[in-house]
Amino acid sequence: MFQAMSKSFLCPQNVVLGFITTNPKFDPLSQKHSSFPNSLRFRYCTITATTASESNSESQPFAVSYLINNFGFSTESALQAFNNKQVRFNSIEKPNSVIKFFKNHGFSDSDIRTIIRKEPWLLSSEPHNAILSKFEFFLSKGVSSSDIVSLLTAYPAILQNGLEKRIIPLFVLFRKFLTTNKDAVVCLIIHSDVLAKYPNDFIFSNINLMSDFGVCDSAIANVLQNRPSIFGSNDLIKSLEEVKGLGFNPSTTTFGTALMAKKCKLWNQKVDVFKKWGWSDEDLFQTFRSYPNLMLFSIDKVNLVMSFWVNQLGWNSLELAKLPHMFGYSLHKRIIPRASVLQFLLMKGLREENASLVHPFAYPEKLFLRKFVFSFEAESDYLLKLYEEKMELAYTEESNDMPLTK
Repeated sequence: MFQAMSKSFLCPQNVVLGFITTNPKFDPLSQKHSSFPNSLRFRYCTITATTASESNSESQPFAVSYLINNFGFSTESALQAFNNKQVRFNSIEKPNSVIKFFKNHGFSDSDIRTIIRKEPWLLSSEPHNAILSKFEFFLSKGVSSSDIVSLLTAYPAILQNGLEKRIIPLFVLFRKFLTTNKDAVVCLIIHSDVLAKYPNDFIFSNINLMSDFGVCDSAIANVLQNRPSIFGSNDLIKSLEEVKGLGFNPSTTTFGTALMAKKCKLWNQKVDVFKKWGWSDEDLFQTFRSYPNLMLFSIDKVNLVMSFWVNQLGWNSLELAKLPHMFGYSLHKRIIPRASVLQFLLMKGLREENASLVHPFAYPEKLFLRKFVFSFEAESDYLLKLYEEKMELAYTEESNDMPLTK
């Protein structure tokens, strides 16, 4: 990295103003008060023009070395950032000024590394022009400094947006539908990468279209916070008509949930999955009307729950239509432990065969244990042990596998 630095400090008569350091891979994040590390000192050395030329031709651009040595970029990703003109600097002053700015505003070393790995272009920015005004705007809306640090660390893409032309107009629009200033700021920041794909006018037009269609503010807020890409749709009116045709009232919040489900690219595949497990079109759409979140669960999650319910328990898949929330429960932490208890009770004739199979899964844990474990005094010790063993296994499974998500 320091070999490349010599390129920017060539002096007359082939004199190079170079750096000597006791720690060649200095960490700029550890320098709190100066743009130059204290370990650096200057010296003069002389080299021939030929040597300098050969050295420079063999070395990487300074910005590339900087990303690799100080932020853990791979050579490939650092070169990509350089070739895409995301980073353009030939000395440590500019990137160190950016780092100093972030540190002065409460970002930790870890936060800064995370931000730069996501948005390396920031190292080439003028922080007091590109970042400060946005930071101050978010603060002016009542969002705490610590919240802003957390949000920008997780979603720094918002910093690419212009304050006057992009951030403020979208904030004003979002604030009409969201409850607080903080809600509007959070929505704007976490979805900035999605919203960046669409011009303001397009987003405004689609939101107005939904309002004119009769969609209530709470439903629009629901979509804004969870699936803002819908406001980039070219065929939104068609989707609104389809959802209304399925029996959803635009004046209810559930209309927004149903719209998000209907606009999912995997809608048809999800319909096929439920039909594969024995549901008819009518079964599916009746359940969807009562619980539109049904079609927001992943295909993998639906298959896992269905497979356990039908193939391992031997129960009818249509029972799940009576409690579609089941597809949102943890298979290992909730469904399997409780199913084991219910299976034992059914086998022992301690539970009526026509009793609901699904309702026990909806009970809070304490109520479930009281009704289905402790109320059977003779079997309670065994039932509790069975339940706890399944729960322990669930945490083992969770540590070894990816968690189930929607």
